[in-house]
Amino acid sequence: MGDFLRRYVFNNLGLKLISLALAVGLWLAVARDPVAEVAVEVAIEFHNFPANLEISSENIPRAQIRLRGPERVIRHLQPSDVYADIDLSSLRPGERTFDLTTQQIHEPSELEVVQVVPSQIHLSFDARLTRQVPVQPRVVGTFAPGYTIERVVVDPAVITISGPKKHVEAVESAITDPIDVSGAMSQLTVRRHPYVSDPLIQVASADPVRVTVIMQKVSGTSGSAATKPE
Repeated sequence: MGDFLRRYVFNNLGLKLISLALAVGLWLAVARDPVAEVAVEVAIEFHNFPANLEISSENIPRAQIRLRGPERVIRHLQPSDVYADIDLSSLRPGERTFDLTTQQIHEPSELEVVQVVPSQIHLSFDARLTRQVPVQPRVVGTFAPGYTIERVVVDPAVITISGPKKHVEAVESAITDPIDVSGAMSQLTVRRHPYVSDPLIQVASADPVRVTVIMQKVSGTSGSAATKPE
């Protein structure tokens, strides 16, 4: 028995005691770390998006992820630590429903995904279309007495837009910010940004256009409200 104790118990006793103390300390630290839960709202990331497609749904939902794990990890959790990932490989135009399961959620290894809301998302996709549309200046104000608009010159007269095919095809023209011609009796030149009200349409250039409103005198008329020229 004495030989057994010397060889297996007292041999390197100091190291064994240190290892035991570390193990007990680690166990106590883990035991004192309570489990907590938190819900975080994250954006959905789309990977492998086909170059010729656009999302034609106006609202892209976000995902609420409920996570469970050690309180010390929950307290230091950052929004960028959690995200939902959807693969769009081989996607075609049309409507598509995607499942949001734990396989699509990326979270720190010490945490567990408890719930994903919503569990599915439904989106519409359309082919990307690029085309040019005319710029329609929006003239407002009251003409000077005896004057009216002779013509309006827009430079450039057209702009390039792109977006989902059906949305782009529905656009007849882009309009400018208001141009007030009140009191003008010769010509007025301003720069205004053209825009398209459809939020899914992108205007290729962010530069303003140059709009020149040329007035002319008309005998026997009084001042009148300006209207957008056709």
